[in-house]
Amino acid sequence: MSWRIGIAYHRATRASMRRRTFLWLTTATTLEAVFALRALAQANLDAANPSTAIAKLKPGQYLWAPKIAPTGPVLVIVSLPRQLAFVYRNGVLIGVSTVSTGTKGHETPTGVFTVLQKKVEHYSNLYDSAPMPYMQRLTWDGIAMHAGNLPGYPASHGCVRLPKAFSKLLYGTTKLGMTVVVTDSDTVPRIAPTPDLLEAHEELAASQQGTIWQPEKSRTGPVSVILSVADHRLVVLRNGVLIGSTTVEIAGPVTETTAYSLTKIDADGFHWMQLPLPGQSWQGTRTLSAADRSRVRIPQDFRAALDEELSPGVTLVVTTDSLNAGSTGKPVTVLEADQ
Repeated sequence: MSWRIGIAYHRATRASMRRRTFLWLTTATTLEAVFALRALAQANLDAANPSTAIAKLKPGQYLWAPKIAPTGPVLVIVSLPRQLAFVYRNGVLIGVSTVSTGTKGHETPTGVFTVLQKKVEHYSNLYDSAPMPYMQRLTWDGIAMHAGNLPGYPASHGCVRLPKAFSKLLYGTTKLGMTVVVTDSDTVPRIAPTPDLLEAHEELAASQQGTIWQPEKSRTGPVSVILSVADHRLVVLRNGVLIGSTTVEIAGPVTETTAYSLTKIDADGFHWMQLPLPGQSWQGTRTLSAADRSRVRIPQDFRAALDEELSPGVTLVVTTDSLNAGSTGKPVTVLEADQ
C-alpha cells in the first residue's frame, strides 16, 4: 500500500499563473516518498504526533492513502494553528493536507460541524461569482471547505481552503452529514451551534417546554443529534434546522466531549462508533456501549419518533457545554471568494 503525495508547484511565469500543475508521486517511484511512508508508519499515523513528512508539508501539498481504511465513517479535523486538515476513515488516518483558514477579523469558527451541502461547481454571490470548486458547506451562514489559494497562512474570509486536487479527492470520499471538527488547540473543541439553534433553544427554555418534535420543519437532509450534559437536553437537527428537542436524565458524570457515527442498524439495535477528537487517542475501535446508552433516559415517545429518523451516517455529539454558550469564533455571513 502506498501513500500518494500531491505537490502543487507555483512558478512566477505567465503560463503558470493561468494554471497550477500538480505532480503525483508514489512510493514506488521515488526514494523521498519511501522515506515519507516510513516516517508515517513509525508515527502510527497519529495526527497528535505528526511524522516528519507531515511536518514538512508545504502550502499546496498533501498526503493521501485511502486504501489504508477503504470503508467506514469519515471524520475531518482542521487544526487552525497548524493550518492542516486530517482525514480519518473508520478511525484511521488516510489523508493530511495543508489548508488556509480565516484571517484576522474573519476567523474560521471552532466546533463540531456536519457537511450540510455539497456542490462540485459553486460560485460566490457577492464577489463577482468567484469560483469555489468542490464546495462542502459546514454552516448556513457562510462557512465551507473548498478548493482555493493556499499562501501558507490564514487568508480566507472564514472558509477552509484546500488544494484543488486534494479537495476533489476528499469530495469523492465524503457524504452529507459527515463530521468536521475545527479546533484552535490540541484539546477537544467545544460545540459551535448555529445562531438559529441558539435562538430556538432559548425560545424553548423561555417557554418551559419539555419536548418538541417538528420534523416537518426540515423533511430531508443529514441528521445530527447533540446531547448537552449542562442543559440535560437532547437536540435533533436535520439539514442544520432544529426539528426536535427533549429533556433527558443523565446518570453519572460526563467529563469530555465525545462524537459518534451510526454505523449500522440490525436486530441488536443501533451501533454507534466513537470518532477520535483532538486530545483523544486509543487503539482499535470504540463503540457506544449498552451501559453508556442506559445512562441517558429519554422520554419513550420521543425516542420512538427519533428512531424512525435515524440511519447509518447520523452523527451524535455528547458535550459538557450548554447550548447557550457553546459558540466560539466570529460568525461569517457571506461565502468566501478566492480571487
